[in-house]
Amino acid sequence: MLNRRAVLAGTMSLAFLAACSQNDEDGSGGASEGGTVGIAMPTRASDRWLTDGKSVVQSLKARGYKAKLVYGDDDPKAQVSQIKGLIEQGVDALIIAAIDNRSLDGVLQRAADADIVVISYDRLILGTRNVDYYVSFDNEMVGRMQAHHIIEKLGLEDGKGPFNIELFAGSPDDNNTKYFFDGSMALLQPYLDDGKLVVPSGQTKIDRITTLRWDGPTAQRRMSGILTKSYGGRKVDAVLSPYDGISRGVLSALKSAGYGSGGRPLPVVTGQDAELDSVKSIIAGQQSQTVYKDVRQLAQAAATMVDDILNEREPEVDTSVDYDNGVKPVPAVLLQPLSVDKTNYDVLVQSEYFTADQLK
Repeated sequence: MLNRRAVLAGTMSLAFLAACSQNDEDGSGGASEGGTVGIAMPTRASDRWLTDGKSVVQSLKARGYKAKLVYGDDDPKAQVSQIKGLIEQGVDALIIAAIDNRSLDGVLQRAADADIVVISYDRLILGTRNVDYYVSFDNEMVGRMQAHHIIEKLGLEDGKGPFNIELFAGSPDDNNTKYFFDGSMALLQPYLDDGKLVVPSGQTKIDRITTLRWDGPTAQRRMSGILTKSYGGRKVDAVLSPYDGISRGVLSALKSAGYGSGGRPLPVVTGQDAELDSVKSIIAGQQSQTVYKDVRQLAQAAATMVDDILNEREPEVDTSVDYDNGVKPVPAVLLQPLSVDKTNYDVLVQSEYFTADQLK
């Protein structure tokens, strides 16, 4: 058998990758001669990851591969155990969306010893040399889109302000959190510096505003505490939220405090992943924006990469140097996201991501 890691070591081109999710029974179809791909997804609690799983399985099956899909349900230790199990079952490649991106070095050494290719899906796996490729969206652009929406809705470029804003970030163990936040701050920081944006809570550093496991109820509790301690007669004008589940938690806290009724409008609230409940919220005039990342394309990219590697073709990548996981630069493919609000949400129907009936 060809040593695939030797092939990968000589690869300096573009990488396509993705991840698969569903039950083993659902994902085990396809021609046996294509080999078997293990897919480790982080959670079933998010619609987004369910869609990822379904899409990756379908993309791999279409190329003649079997798929073994597992969900870690937000438990890093469970995910390590699941990946170990996939390795022991003799999979030919692993597609992993990490729960804790620093918890996998030990188990990925097992994958390396077994000559199993590892593709980091959407979330870059850190602190190990045993990850071969990374596939995701342009995560800094996601943050910029969220910030741009706030700037546009508040009229900051026209000199309006000051406005009160609160900042939320994603899970501290997800490398994407930093990219989203840095992208947003690249645009928002000048307005914070000149006083056009004010953070009454004073919570502006990323280590003060993260949301473990991207959990909506955790965000709701934090937002409620901020409103109680820092607002009084003030009003919230905008909330930077990196993900739709967090956005829904924030909106629940705001509604409980009287926003959205009695002549007290909801603030601008951003989001990400175009989850169905949040798109409906946008249509209803509550959440203001989300970032649409068509994970079907991500799944296609991942399946293409697996197929290239297992057939001894050199994958193509968008960058070989920009995504350093602390041990080495990981060759990466980056897809482009799209900002969605009430003016253009019909793109989700046109692309068949949702049906018109689902959005009613």
